[in-house]
Amino acid sequence: MKITASALSLNVPDPTASAAFLIDHFGFTEAMSAAGFVSLTRPDAGLNVIYLRTGLPTFKPATSAGSAGPGVLVVFIVEDIDKEYERVVAEGVPIATPIETEPWGERYFQAVDPNGIIIQLVQWV
Repeated sequence: MKITASALSLNVPDPTASAAFLIDHFGFTEAMSAAGFVSLTRPDAGLNVIYLRTGLPTFKPATSAGSAGPGVLVVFIVEDIDKEYERVVAEGVPIATPIETEPWGERYFQAVDPNGIIIQLVQWV
């Protein structure tokens, strides 16, 4: 098997709001969109982030068409966590968890998007 690209797809009530959040605060750009669908890209992210509106009749399997949210973390590794934290706080991004450092060397913070998806930035120290 050869993987040629990767994507993370999340069902949310308002795909446009989540997409705007990643565009405005985390440097993503829109790769494509349609009714109830937005695909975002960023050259250094290694994957596309896709938002689908909950309830789309084309979602398969239909039994899994619920909303993403509790327990979902979208994690990006960064080089300077303190700089990123200062930047997003200055931009007014809602912070779910301020900067913490775990005993195993993970320094991170968590922001929350308009649909309740947690965006976690991490720096390994």
